[in-house]
Amino acid sequence: MVETSGRIDQQHRSELKRLIPSLLSNHKTLFTMLWIAAFGSVFIWQRNAINGMLTFRILPPIRSMPNLRPVVFNLTDFGAVGDGVTLNTEAFERAVLEIGKMGKKGGGQLNVPPGKWLTAPFNLTSHMTLFLAEGAVILGVQDEKLWPLLPPLPSYGYGREHPGPRYGSLIHGQNLKDIIITGHNGTIDGQGQSWWIKYKQKLLNNTRGPLVQIMWSSNIIITNVTLQNSPFWTLHPYDCKNITIRDVTILAPIFQAPNTDGIDPDSCDNMLIENCYISVGDDGIAIKSGWDQYGIAYGRPSTNIIIRNLVIRSMVSAGVSIGSEMSGGVSNVTVENVLVWDSRRAVRIKTAAGRGGYVRNIIYRNLTFENVRVGIVIKTDYNEHPDEGFDPKAFPVIEDISYIGIHGHGVRVPVRIHGSEDIPIRNVTFRDISIGITYKKKHIFQCAFVHGQVIGTVFPAPCENLDRYDEQERLVSRSSTQNNSDIDYDI
Repeated sequence: MVETSGRIDQQHRSELKRLIPSLLSNHKTLFTMLWIAAFGSVFIWQRNAINGMLTFRILPPIRSMPNLRPVVFNLTDFGAVGDGVTLNTEAFERAVLEIGKMGKKGGGQLNVPPGKWLTAPFNLTSHMTLFLAEGAVILGVQDEKLWPLLPPLPSYGYGREHPGPRYGSLIHGQNLKDIIITGHNGTIDGQGQSWWIKYKQKLLNNTRGPLVQIMWSSNIIITNVTLQNSPFWTLHPYDCKNITIRDVTILAPIFQAPNTDGIDPDSCDNMLIENCYISVGDDGIAIKSGWDQYGIAYGRPSTNIIIRNLVIRSMVSAGVSIGSEMSGGVSNVTVENVLVWDSRRAVRIKTAAGRGGYVRNIIYRNLTFENVRVGIVIKTDYNEHPDEGFDPKAFPVIEDISYIGIHGHGVRVPVRIHGSEDIPIRNVTFRDISIGITYKKKHIFQCAFVHGQVIGTVFPAPCENLDRYDEQERLVSRSSTQNNSDIDYDI
């Protein structure tokens, strides 16, 4: 009986050895197995420090390699000249038109070779790869008459800087699928200097356009490129899903380049931003979801966003911001392994009465601040509104915010959490905080209308508004002064 069982086991092993190569040789079966494994890997367990609560978090889809296209075109095939003077808009448009015909066959790739390729704004198409070779520079034409006017974003109801239409982006896309912008670190340069000057001199009647804006689209990869000198926000995904931004450099002058945010996820779902360097004239990253009553009515949150492994500088604004336009809501955001240096603020949540919406389930982890004026900021009086139609009693909800492993030096005010009676900050947690300060004053950990907790040792000494727990998360003392305010904007 034992011999029979052994023969059967040996027979099964032999059959298995024969079966595995046949399975692997069947590409459909192999693809299915890999897909199942990849899908399973996007689920992770994360233990949240808030009240020891166990939470699920879904990572955005991570595509390690851009799709290979069956057809490749060169921009010069369409008559383009890379001398920095010839206008190549028609060449870009004809190339995109050809790629648009290839959608059912997997799309196409447009190679931009070394050179300076001047162009007015142009649109992308689905199943397209825009590939910038090393030394390739796409230059935005500076004559605003060649930039199309688009309707205001529906969740803003207003051109952000002016009522009415807004200028489109240099590279634009709407209602698309499977878009890739990549290369050997080629450059997209908006030549925004003339726009910045005209804006300051109030010579523009419409809101400036972003450098790259993709709207109502899905499955987007932007990697291995440099984006610089945008007229306005640099990279603006709007109401998009499944976005990966990786190994991207974003540059603008740190002064005299107004509103040149680096990346503005706006009503986006499932987004990964990693391994980027950003130095710009406004927020490095600003997560948004619409403005006041327009954003409330549009009702599209920004959610499931991971920001990691970044170096950011923002001398005018903040490294990573949420808001102030967040009326559709922002939730499930993780910001980790980020260095913010030589900046006015490091990480900030900004909102106001009239915004409505919510900011919740936000984790800041393993952050470093170097030479930053204010490190951690929550501001609830950012009173900038599109028009008089907002509801002043539309109070945003801010809750479940964690700061874990925050370190640095050369920081003037480490923490400024400014809630209000109408907009209290609920359930904020501080753990493993040690920030070297440059200003020796008692109230440098500032709080107002804050409920939350400090776990373990935090330096500098936290405000009295917070409950205290030891390293084992055992209660040490309850705060009886959560509504106290020691906010000092003069510091």
